[in-house]
Amino acid sequence: MNTTLLPVDIVLAPEWWHRNEGISFDPDFFFHPLKRVEAEQQMEKVLYDRWGNYGLGSHKDEIRPEIGAVHLAAGFLLSEMLGCTVNYSENHPPQVLAAHMDSLVINSEEAFASEPFQKVLQLTEALKKKHGRVTGDINWGGVLNLAMDLRGEDIFMDMMMNPDEVNDYFKGIAQVIGKFTDFLTAETGTTSISVNRGVRHLPRPVFLHSECSHTMISAEDYETFLLPFDVEWSKKRPFGIHYCGPDPHRMAVPFAKIPHLDYLDLGWGGDVKELRKHLPNTFFSIRLSPVEIAKQTNEEIQETIIRLVRDSGNPLLTGVCCINMDDSVTDDRISTIFETVEELKQEFIGHSTLLASGLTH
Repeated sequence: MNTTLLPVDIVLAPEWWHRNEGISFDPDFFFHPLKRVEAEQQMEKVLYDRWGNYGLGSHKDEIRPEIGAVHLAAGFLLSEMLGCTVNYSENHPPQVLAAHMDSLVINSEEAFASEPFQKVLQLTEALKKKHGRVTGDINWGGVLNLAMDLRGEDIFMDMMMNPDEVNDYFKGIAQVIGKFTDFLTAETGTTSISVNRGVRHLPRPVFLHSECSHTMISAEDYETFLLPFDVEWSKKRPFGIHYCGPDPHRMAVPFAKIPHLDYLDLGWGGDVKELRKHLPNTFFSIRLSPVEIAKQTNEEIQETIIRLVRDSGNPLLTGVCCINMDDSVTDDRISTIFETVEELKQEFIGHSTLLASGLTH
């Protein structure tokens, strides 16, 4: 899975980009071909100017026709395709409004005939016509995430009262996801850089299923309703789960039932040691808290990273990220993340076991 020791990455929130660089996150940012290219290149240059010595902004001199916002963590498009209203604003990510739909029915044909998807097709064709290709991908969310957007909190009552209908409903959502990610793969070769930029450090594109909402269900409900999708998708290796909630360790036992869980993007507050006991061969992308990072001293940030990386128990199967830091974070806090990981790299490289493995970076 991994060719880089302790890869580290960050994602800055729209609030940061708008306040510091004046970038607006209106519909043009996401769908206008000229704006797509200009905005992504601007972001690359900013990252290089501030943290280029840590490897950020490596594409600053390239004109990259990114099909989606690969420097944000914003999943909204499939919700909009399936009928939700999405509000766009200058300094916030697109906000999905729960549709509170009456029925447990998914119409795939309508989703791909919808105006939002037609905009993506038009964007793709315009970028290919001008640049000869498209790159990147678009955050596609996850089964329960989308179900909540469509049904609101009623989906949890549905799971208790109408389990058979819910199973069919989830299958319909999964089919839409499958068709959409097949489209992305055919166009760009990747599906999940926009879910977590950390996957770009791995040699093969990861299929990363977002399970942000799973913090609201029991492990038993996960096994009953949603584990089968992860088991099936894991056959597409490499497969990963994005679980940004504070309790991924609750799912350690059912996660271990996935034949090939290659990558786990685990939320702040997760018990890394407990997860590693059940998932000895899974790459852990350890997420730092964007809220805590802004509050902590540099020393506290350093102590947190060291503890979590050591709890993971295997630096060859560990990375560090901090996603959605807003305009309250200072540059030195972000630099501390990179500096701490670099110090840990040097420590591990000096270890005889790693030297014997031939790892030199």
